[in-house]
Amino acid sequence: MSGPTQGFGPRGLRRGAALTLVFASVLATAAATGALPRDDEKGGDLKTRAVASTVDRDTVAHAAAKALADGKSGTEAAEEVVSRSGDRWGAVYDEREYEEFEQALDGTYTGVGLAAKRSADGLVAVARVQRGGPADRAGIEPGDLLRTVDGRRMDRRPVSEVVALLRGDRTGAAAGTTVALGVQRGVTGRTRTLTLTRARLTTETVTVRTLGAKQSGPDRSNSSAAVLIKVDSFTKGSGARIRRAVRNAPAGAGVLLDLRGNSGGLVSEAVVAASTFLDGGLVATYDVRGEQRALYAEPGGDTVRPLVVLVDGGTMSAAELLTGALQDRGRAVTVGSRTFGKGSVQMPSKLPGGSVAELTVGHYRTPAGRKVDGHGITPDLAVSSRALLRAETVLSGLGGGS
Repeated sequence: MSGPTQGFGPRGLRRGAALTLVFASVLATAAATGALPRDDEKGGDLKTRAVASTVDRDTVAHAAAKALADGKSGTEAAEEVVSRSGDRWGAVYDEREYEEFEQALDGTYTGVGLAAKRSADGLVAVARVQRGGPADRAGIEPGDLLRTVDGRRMDRRPVSEVVALLRGDRTGAAAGTTVALGVQRGVTGRTRTLTLTRARLTTETVTVRTLGAKQSGPDRSNSSAAVLIKVDSFTKGSGARIRRAVRNAPAGAGVLLDLRGNSGGLVSEAVVAASTFLDGGLVATYDVRGEQRALYAEPGGDTVRPLVVLVDGGTMSAAELLTGALQDRGRAVTVGSRTFGKGSVQMPSKLPGGSVAELTVGHYRTPAGRKVDGHGITPDLAVSSRALLRAETVLSGLGGGS
């Protein structure tokens, strides 16, 4: 979809990740410390004491105020200070960027309802089309090539730039504005121009499907099917959708929880997801400016169904917190490759001129006290290829079908 997409390169990765990696629950001291009142903090790997940002809010705010007094951009001045600070995940956003960020966390975005990817020959292709969205109604299909956007050729442009154009990020385009796409069906097909109207769309971050049951045993009776739950990110309501999928799964069916490529999101939603599989207990610990805190699962989760969690190098932040909790608590077998290793806590602060700075203030740890930031989570079974097939095999061995 044309929702939040990670950029490439150090600056793009930092800003892109900061737009999607958000830690849950507001600090009681937010008003006193100048942090924005909100229901999330960015997730991270907890240390035994606060790991303060290498630049504090007052320094960034002073730079923004001075730039504004000199007739310059406060946002750019603040961004320069943060970029020089060594705070890997610190970032500054203007008012519109931050508004889009918070809307994305609510599971909505302005766009045309398609996800883009790099094709094998370096072109920009449609990866997914959101059902009922503008792209779907226009007849665009996965695999189509995006050759132009508003007359500009997209060949070999960064996917993040293409997504920004689809959303209208650079022009301030809102729902109801139009964008003209040059779409080609197949490498030899004719390019047709389609004019789509941008809309406010709801992201589909959780998808569920039942993997076919196999015939087994002398009587050839069906073994239990497995349920595959793919979670792309943790936006508002993601945890409840995971819980509903598990409750509606066939009796005896195991669960494959696919967190590959999950860029993170609201940790409050990751805790709800953890509560689906745990009967209370610790999910993670973290610190914010020296104050120790903990996240706990709600009691009453399903602790019986066999569970396998799929991860890879794109599994980040809140998704790593969930993985670490299920692994440390012995609730799941994890399969795939080492996760990304983003485990720092950022807090948002409003700056003069209306921009927002998010600065690192702490880290989180898994229930067993493992550090995630810069380390990631190592899966129980390391798999470099055919990970889903291997995960199905593991689940079958646990008695969960597939």
